[in-house]
Amino acid sequence: MNDICFKYVDQRFADIQMLRYRLKGFEKLTLQQKKYIYCLSEATLIGRDIIFDQNGKYNLRIRRLFEYIYRNYSGDRDCENFQKLIEYLKRIWFSNGIYHHYSCDKFIPDFSEGYLKNILLDIVKNGRINIKNETFESIIEELFPVIFNPKVLPKRVNLAVHQDLVLTSACNFYEGVSQKEVDDFYENKKKSFKSDLGIYGDINSVKGQPSWGLNSKVVKKNGQVKELVYKVGGLYGEAIEKIVFWLDKAKLEAENDEQRKIIEKLIKFYNTGDLSDFDDYSIDWTLSKCGKIDFVNGFIEVYGDPMGLKGTWEGIVEFIDEESTKRTHIISSQAQWFEDNSPIDNRFKKKKVKGISANVICAAMLGGEEYPASAIGINLPNADWIRAVYGSKSVTIGNLTEAYNEAAKGNGFIEEFVDDYETLSMIKQFDNICDSLHTDLHECLGHGSGQLLPGVNSDALGAYGSTIEEARADLFGLYFMADEKLIELGVLDNREAYKAHYYTYMLNGLMTQLIRIKPNQQIEESHMRNRALIAYWVYENSCGAVELRKKNDKTYLYINDYNKLRSLFAELLKEIQRIKSEGDYSAARSLVEKYGVKVDADLHDEVLKRYEKINLAPYKGFINPRFSVVRDENGNVIDIDVDYSEGYEEQMFRYSDDYSTL
Repeated sequence: MNDICFKYVDQRFADIQMLRYRLKGFEKLTLQQKKYIYCLSEATLIGRDIIFDQNGKYNLRIRRLFEYIYRNYSGDRDCENFQKLIEYLKRIWFSNGIYHHYSCDKFIPDFSEGYLKNILLDIVKNGRINIKNETFESIIEELFPVIFNPKVLPKRVNLAVHQDLVLTSACNFYEGVSQKEVDDFYENKKKSFKSDLGIYGDINSVKGQPSWGLNSKVVKKNGQVKELVYKVGGLYGEAIEKIVFWLDKAKLEAENDEQRKIIEKLIKFYNTGDLSDFDDYSIDWTLSKCGKIDFVNGFIEVYGDPMGLKGTWEGIVEFIDEESTKRTHIISSQAQWFEDNSPIDNRFKKKKVKGISANVICAAMLGGEEYPASAIGINLPNADWIRAVYGSKSVTIGNLTEAYNEAAKGNGFIEEFVDDYETLSMIKQFDNICDSLHTDLHECLGHGSGQLLPGVNSDALGAYGSTIEEARADLFGLYFMADEKLIELGVLDNREAYKAHYYTYMLNGLMTQLIRIKPNQQIEESHMRNRALIAYWVYENSCGAVELRKKNDKTYLYINDYNKLRSLFAELLKEIQRIKSEGDYSAARSLVEKYGVKVDADLHDEVLKRYEKINLAPYKGFINPRFSVVRDENGNVIDIDVDYSEGYEEQMFRYSDDYSTL
């Protein structure tokens, strides 16, 4: 294992800082386990082109164009314009397309159309443009408007009210259809499907609505609305065939028969594209508790779709961090206690919490929507009826959190935005552990808590569903962060520690997350809306318990009553759970639009200026380790080596060369 050149922080460009993550304990795994991780990692990386295409119709063509220019332009490569062109390409790689990974806004190059045209003419003079299905004319006529015109396909995911979200979003899940046509199409599917959720005692007879639309693109052809399904032989079939190839190989190296059965069910789903097969796979994956290694591979999260239906492709390979997992096992073992003592209405509580599984894991490979920017916690499956009947599995990704924490040491951020020494000391002492604990509570218990009332569709909240769900899980974690139960369980050893996280959470929701928003824009990303909703609702209803005050022309947060703050988290959680359980769309819309969207322009301007002075990148992403097979003189595999030395550009070009499928 090549640890010689390991460092957490790698490089910066635009508003992004690249980090590395370490695979602690990988060397202690058996050869079979390492080979299993290797095969699963190959299946994870193969899906890269899928996420590019899902994020926008022209993304793959534009990526290939700029990669070709980078490799073939023989002119002045040191000039400012060419350096800006390289930065643009790096942003495309990072965001899996031409839209910012967080704001969903199209980023416009800092070089001109004329400059790019001259570069292409120079390349043509020295031969010809050798890019898949491209000519000089097609690039100028078709790609230039998409790249340079801010009015052409300006936003990947549009969530603005009073607009057709399908027609105004550039994500590549729909073609030739309106929002109403999509709504009608899936409403008819729901009506024709016969659910049988009955009494959960006989789980073999339970059948809920599939996650309609999760693995398809909706198009209109000859006046008919239809789905193009992602599967072998269907849309993205070339990529999915290769994913299946590596899953077949992984099956041979699996730790046990249970893992092999799960892989077989995933392969079946990839071959049929039938969402009932996906549910079968999801149930077995949820119930599986055997083995040290696990993975996610498929069309999972729906944040990239304004309708909240279409799953973007993602992959992660992981192995358990056994020492850190002791904490999550303690918490998940008490799931029923947390459910019973939640401040929500008893109508919405689960009488019997089932199948809660939680681990702290080491990410071994990230792919698709999880790469280069990744979540630090995951709770799956997303189907509410499967959660209700079979439970869920949660992970906190410990080695990514560790990388974030190492990168934040001494960067001056918290000193700039915290006014008093006592609060600053408290944050430095407790916030890392509290942040990890909140992630545990959010993922392990928050997402798995509560229940829908009979007859309520899981997508009843439409475009507001993701924000409401994230707020629900966050509030669950915030409420219990201050509970004596955590001291009793031994996962916290200081009764005042929770205050550190309460402070940083409110600071982020009210102020510091604004560094991710451009001037004169509103909040659009679901997680950011969730945090703003919570923070501003609490602030408005705190009666002085939470204050924003000016000191030396800088705004600071003051929390005067932490007990009051906790009671407000409880009150809001109760309402958010009601909204979710009853499918109250109008209440969801009212809360999100009032508290989660709007930005105070003056405060925003101040935060941006203060952040600029400390010169930090607001976004972080990861460079994957590189695996290589080690063989003896007879060709037998004797080890899997891990190399951390590969640079960002080197990795991106290798992925484009080795994992291009579409």
